[in-house]
Amino acid sequence: MTKPQPKPRPYASELSRFDWDDIALFLALVRHRSLSHAARSLSLTHSTVGRRIKTLEAALGAKLFERTPGGFLLTDRGEDLLREAEGIEAHVAQIAATFSGETAEVRGTIRVATMEALGSLYLAPRMLGLYEQHPSINVELVTASHWVNLSKREADVLISFPRPSGHRITSEKIGEFALFLYASKDYLDRYGRPQTIEDLKNHRFIDYIDELVAIPAVRWMSDVLRDQNIVFRSTSLVAQYHAAAAGMGISMQPTFVADQDPRLERVLADRLCVKRDFWLSIHDDLEHIPRIRNVHTFLKTLIKDNAEFLNGGLDAGAA
Repeated sequence: MTKPQPKPRPYASELSRFDWDDIALFLALVRHRSLSHAARSLSLTHSTVGRRIKTLEAALGAKLFERTPGGFLLTDRGEDLLREAEGIEAHVAQIAATFSGETAEVRGTIRVATMEALGSLYLAPRMLGLYEQHPSINVELVTASHWVNLSKREADVLISFPRPSGHRITSEKIGEFALFLYASKDYLDRYGRPQTIEDLKNHRFIDYIDELVAIPAVRWMSDVLRDQNIVFRSTSLVAQYHAAAAGMGISMQPTFVADQDPRLERVLADRLCVKRDFWLSIHDDLEHIPRIRNVHTFLKTLIKDNAEFLNGGLDAGAA
């Protein structure tokens, strides 16, 4: 008599609904937002990636991506899968490390967003320190003059000076930075060095285009001055910095921008100083991911270790 065969375990059909390799394709498309870039990272053709993503969506019965002019963006169901997929990725890496006797290497792409000047002139030159610690991490640095939405995964980590708001966002104050008035030596030789605040009425200034300011906190000059003679305006703080360095006028700049340029001098630094906070923010769903934790720690340490410089040589706790 033939012995009856055991019935398949109930979860077997669930496990066979999709190819586990497609999870890697899914993660690649999330991180690169482009079929061609995701395919290149996996040594596949873009048509193969597109076809297998469609197969994965059919197997799960859910639309995972919206195709937009800016690339592939996750739907709500895609966000659900991303949380699980990144957890799987981390566990697989840990299993491999456990059985190889080695420490799991932290790898992958992370998108860091911040204000233009901080990203371009301060963070970018210092990212080498991160790569020395974690050579398999790839950083995408997003600089923007508008709010970057962590809830919509426009970035993984955000450094901002206003505290951001959003659903399930954790923000931590990690330091401060100081801003002073700066002018070039050539400008001051030509127009004179102000000795009092009253003297500033006879000087030329550089500032933002007021009606195009997306983040009110950048109106820092108005914290200390009113009714200046503005001769040049720009939406870009970096453009304002270059204009000041060329001798066009006086500009309010963060120390991490202007103190690195020997062409510039502080103006009335003992009387006029503005402070802003640094906030480091991350979406709650990403806190468990090793590469994001490591970049988060690197950025937090970088700001804290450079507190004196960022505060312009002032006491970090001073008002």
